[in-house]
Amino acid sequence: MQITRPFLPSRFAAVAVLLLLPFPPTRAEQLTSPPETSAIIEKVYSFDLEGAQEAARQMQKEHPDDPLGYLLESDALWWRFWCTAAEFKYGMSDARRRAKLPDDQHYLELAATASSLASAELKQQESAQMQLYAGMADAAAARLYALRGENRNTARSGVRARDHFLRAKTLDPNLADADFGLGLYNYYVDTLSAIARILRFFMGIPGGSKQEGIRLLEQAITHGVLTPDIARFYLAMNLHRYDQQYERALTIISPLAEKHPSNPLFQLARGDLLAKLGRKPQAFECYRAAAVLPVHAPDCQARIRQLARASITALSLPQEPAAP
Repeated sequence: MQITRPFLPSRFAAVAVLLLLPFPPTRAEQLTSPPETSAIIEKVYSFDLEGAQEAARQMQKEHPDDPLGYLLESDALWWRFWCTAAEFKYGMSDARRRAKLPDDQHYLELAATASSLASAELKQQESAQMQLYAGMADAAAARLYALRGENRNTARSGVRARDHFLRAKTLDPNLADADFGLGLYNYYVDTLSAIARILRFFMGIPGGSKQEGIRLLEQAITHGVLTPDIARFYLAMNLHRYDQQYERALTIISPLAEKHPSNPLFQLARGDLLAKLGRKPQAFECYRAAAVLPVHAPDCQARIRQLARASITALSLPQEPAAP
């Protein structure tokens, strides 16, 4: 049975939420990145967030004028925010709301620094790479504002991010990584309720198409260099959350969970889809795996165990996730 959820302010805030994760080294003819980039990315995807943040800070010291180090550190912080804000509701674990907390200031400063550095480079010489980084910086701010329910700040930052991504595509039509941000924008805008569409019109937020959003996300998965994995994650989450296409979403998320088995969030997402499809034993194994995975941040680990317990309870199975 499909579950219809009421429109929430957070959904309107998600209009411009362009969740970004770190990315692997890029093609020389399109983008350049420091050699340590791939190692930092692996730490983030493997959920070694503390190690990723430390390595990103080292990159900032060695490449102080490159926005990438600041974006990577913000990504490491973001996944901790996502983790601690997640709730198990409607049969899935998802980050829905976060209060303003002290760590937010450093995160927003990282986004602002990346934006400033990219803008300075663009004034000297425009490039698709710096337009992409500028878009990522604005999107990084937008996703936190969205999680805090700050609709206007989210919309402003998200629309700026969209403009940068569009410009990056104009400069380099083959830059599939920009399709990730544009894909999420299109998808989210087209999921708004009728009331929110009216608000969108008065706030001057450009429209979008869900089908175009899916197409762009698939482009990023297939042809992107920077964003295939995170595009895969969010396409699966959206097909689950908004379209109830559980089987399709499972085929999209499974390779990600298999590639990064130490990431508890990927295990939870996969388990949720298996549960919706009635495959309870397999869902239980995913939930249990998430519960026992080591996480350095105590607050995040506590939340993951809580999510796993709630997920297993929803399966109506007697077992509880084992403590490590």
